Amino acid sequence: MATEIIIHDQKDNVGVVVIEKITPKQDCTCWIMENDSSTSIQSKDEIPLGHKIAMNDLNEGDTILKYGHDIGKVVKPIKKGEHVHVHNVKTKKW
Repeated sequence: MATEIIIHDQKDNVGVVVIEKITPKQDCTCWIMENDSSTSIQSKDEIPLGHKIAMNDLNEGDTILKYGHDIGKVVKPIKKGEHVHVHNVKTKKW
C-alpha cells in the first residue's frame, strides 16, 4: 500500500504530504516514522506535495507539532483532514 502522508513523531498533530498532491475526500495512508506504524485519514482539501494536513481538529491558539516540535500556532480553527498552511497557522516568534 502506498504512503501519501508521513507523520514524524507520534505527538505530531500534522502530517506531511509526500506525493504530488492529495485531493478532497481522498483516503490516505499515513506512516508514523517514530514507531513504524500506520494510520489513515480522509482529506478535506487539495493539498500539494510538502504541505501539511491536520491529523485532528485544531482550535485557535493550539500549538502545531511537527517533527515532535512546536512550529507555530493555529490562528483559525482547522478540521481534521484540512490543509495546514500560512492561511491558518502563524509562527509564535513574531
